[in-house]
Amino acid sequence: MIAYVEKEACIGCGACPAICPDIFEMDDDGLAVTLQEQVPEVLEESAQEAADGCPTEAIIIS
Repeated sequence: MIAYVEKEACIGCGACPAICPDIFEMDDDGLAVTLQEQVPEVLEESAQEAADGCPTEAIIIS
């Protein structure tokens, strides 16, 4: 699984790192970034939950 944040769509709500801090964090601009694009299997459910909880659908999971 790969996780990606579309910076143009991110509003910086902070939900994704709150749900899955091993994959997402907030950058210096207050927007979400991925710490690692390749999501370890053990974190796939949490990463998907973060994507599902994103209010602007800025997180792409493939």
